[in-house]
Amino acid sequence: MAPSTTTNRKYLAKPLIENIYTADPSAHVFNGKIYVYPSHDIETGMPENDNGDHFAMRDYHILSLDSIGGKVTDHGVALDIKDIPWAGRQLWAPDAAFKNGTYYLYFPVKDKQDVFRMGVATSASPTGPFKAQPQPIPGSLSIDPAVFTDTDGQTYMYMGGIWGGQLQRWATGKYDAANKTQEPAANEPALGPRVARLNSDMLRFAEPVKEVKIVGQDGKPFLSGDNKHRFFEGGWLHKYNGKYYFSYSTGDTHLLVYATGDSPYGPFTYQGVLMNPVEGWTTHHSIVEVDGKWYIFYHDTELSGKTWLRNVKVTELKRRPDGGIETINP
Repeated sequence: MAPSTTTNRKYLAKPLIENIYTADPSAHVFNGKIYVYPSHDIETGMPENDNGDHFAMRDYHILSLDSIGGKVTDHGVALDIKDIPWAGRQLWAPDAAFKNGTYYLYFPVKDKQDVFRMGVATSASPTGPFKAQPQPIPGSLSIDPAVFTDTDGQTYMYMGGIWGGQLQRWATGKYDAANKTQEPAANEPALGPRVARLNSDMLRFAEPVKEVKIVGQDGKPFLSGDNKHRFFEGGWLHKYNGKYYFSYSTGDTHLLVYATGDSPYGPFTYQGVLMNPVEGWTTHHSIVEVDGKWYIFYHDTELSGKTWLRNVKVTELKRRPDGGIETINP
């Protein structure tokens, strides 16, 4: 989607901050306050490509707000790529969790062999600074960590993104460096995101990584060529009335969609479009409950008009009586 060249475009919400460019907002409520863990877009001067090399982010800033619509505080640099011993380049969309009196920041970054892995950093404060573990999480892969703690206290990480996110290189379970952007054939089942339960220390997986199945209303897996429904990147899990809602980006069709299931492992059955395309090429979100209402945090390119310089926003998520989610026009 090309940047807008018109000046009369109307937006559903305003950017949360304007002093820096932010994207991919993972929102959480800790101790009654809202914290947003976004990626931090910078101008690199690199030409755009489908692998996203021009998204060469180097640090994270954490945002906080006391209430939706309230004043937003930028807490400065919480983690810098130079302080991650194993990191090479591209510090992409993070997520966070709280357990054992510690805050955990989960992040994808390419290692020195240019392979995306998940790292984890810890802090006594939700705003950092965070100290990175010396190595990536063993068995981790790809991008877009989404960390969900269930009502029984078990925590799961969802991950994955195709094309530049390298998920297609893990199709066999082992990394295939030669497979740059090759998805399965259009008539083959689409690649699913991955999930693993985290150990009680929150620093490693308690089990092998599994593929998450996303199926249509007919119970059949989506095919790779069905790019209005198949998973591309940006997964998020939330729970509502005992059901698990897995939402994700369809990528090159720019839709945020959702599917529901009875287990954090899935399978998840497709239910519909959560949000129509935002302005800008990528779309990445989080969903969180604040004071009994549900909100979606997302990004677009209102401030810059450039697909790689994004700004985060928030708007209310409305549910139908049957638990379905109304489609949002950003």
